[in-house]
Amino acid sequence: VQLQASGGGLVQAGGSLRLSCEASGDRFSIQRMGWYRHAPGEERELVAQLNTRSGTTNYADSVKGRFTIYRDANVLYLQMNSLKPEDTAVYYCNAEGSNSSWYPDDPRYKYDVWGRGTQVTVSS
Repeated sequence: VQLQASGGGLVQAGGSLRLSCEASGDRFSIQRMGWYRHAPGEERELVAQLNTRSGTTNYADSVKGRFTIYRDANVLYLQMNSLKPEDTAVYYCNAEGSNSSWYPDDPRYKYDVWGRGTQVTVSS
């Protein structure tokens, strides 16, 4: 599986952006997809995650009610509304899965892949 992220840019506070992450390869092997961000001087942070098997989602407290993660076929999206300057960061798409349909939870077959980051800058 390979990931290609896009959609970052510069926006004023209060504005919106939508990030996209296209997965190529065996997308049916993907078990979980998510968006992380890394701001200068900060640790990488999980922003939102989607379990592709159950459909459940979880969000960082800082983005709840403003960001929405969803998937359409082989594309993962992150809709970001009411953006704040503190949302400024490089955003990365991530996918976790298994190369085995027989033993999907066996750690020997697990994989974890990342897309290239996309810069999101929110001006005040």
